[in-house]
Amino acid sequence: MADKSEDRTPGHAMFGLTDTETRRSAPVEAPQAPPVVPGPQGSPQVVYWQPPPPPPSSAAGKVLPILVALLFVICGVNLYLTITGQRQINEIASKQSDDLNLLTRRMNDSDGRYAQLNGKFQVSTEKLKLTQQDLARARSLASSTQKQLQESSQRLSQAIAQKASAEELNKAQQEANAKMGGLSTDIAGTRKDLEDTKAALTGTKGELSGAIARTHDELVELAHRTDRDYFEFNVQGKKGQQKVGTVTIQLVKTDPKKNLFSVNLVFDDKSHPRKEHTTNEPLYFYVQGASSALELVVNKLSKGSISGYVSAPKGFFAGVPSVLTSRPG
Repeated sequence: MADKSEDRTPGHAMFGLTDTETRRSAPVEAPQAPPVVPGPQGSPQVVYWQPPPPPPSSAAGKVLPILVALLFVICGVNLYLTITGQRQINEIASKQSDDLNLLTRRMNDSDGRYAQLNGKFQVSTEKLKLTQQDLARARSLASSTQKQLQESSQRLSQAIAQKASAEELNKAQQEANAKMGGLSTDIAGTRKDLEDTKAALTGTKGELSGAIARTHDELVELAHRTDRDYFEFNVQGKKGQQKVGTVTIQLVKTDPKKNLFSVNLVFDDKSHPRKEHTTNEPLYFYVQGASSALELVVNKLSKGSISGYVSAPKGFFAGVPSVLTSRPG
C-alpha cells in the first residue's frame, strides 16, 4: 500500500487518473502510530508521518468526460453552422452575380432592339410618305379617268342620237315587237302546261285521298270504282314483317292508347321509316318504276299487330293476288 501511494502524485489525483476500482476494492487501513527511533544518547526520537491525500470521488471522474464530449459536440455544431452559412452566402452571391449578368445581357439586347426598331420606324416613315404620295396620285388619276369616261360617253350618246335615222328606229322597234310576240307565245304555252300538270295532280290527289276503306267490304267496293290495285296485309308481333309486291312492311311499335304506330318500309334497296301515324291515315310513298304514288293505310292496330292495305297503280305488282283476284266481289 505504501508503494502504490508513492507512485500516485497529487497531480494524478487532481485529474482523476488514479485507478478508482483498485481504491474501491482495497481496504483502508487505519493510520499507524509513528515509529519510535532511538536517539544517539539512547533517548527516544519521534518521527511524524503524513498519510497520502484521500482519493477523489467517483462523480468527479464521470463529469469530466461528459464535459469534454459536450465541448467536442459544440465545436462540431459551430463548425457545421459556419460551413453551411458560408456555403449559403456563396450560393446567394453566385445567384446574384448570375442575375446581374442576365440583367446586363437583357439591357444590351434591349438597346440593340431599340436601335433596330428605331431604324425600322424611320424606314417605315419614309415608305409611308411615299405611299401617301402614290395614293394621292392614284386618286387624282382615277378622278381624271372617270371624268374622261363620262365625257366620252356623252359624246358617244350624242353621236348615236345624231346618226340614228327614223328607218333604223322603226326596224329596231319591229324586231323588239317580234321578240315580244315570241315571248308571249312561249308564256302562253308554259301556262297551258302548268294548268295541265295542275289538273293531273289534282286528279291524282283525288284518286289517292278521295276515299279510304275502313273495312274489307269497303275496300272491295273501292277496288271496283278506281283504276288501282289493292293488297291487304296483317303484320303480327313486334319486329314482324310482311312483303307486298316489292315493298316489305316491318312493324316497329304500336301504342293502342294513343292510336299510334310506327313502321319501316323497305323498297328500292333502302329503308324508309314512318314514325307515329294514326289509323286510317294514308301514307304515300314513291317506288321506282311506278307511274304514281303508292298508298298505305292501317285500319286496325293492337298491341304488337297492325292490319290494313296497300294501294298501287294498276298492274304494278303483276302476279300478286289483290283484294279482287284473291276474293272476287
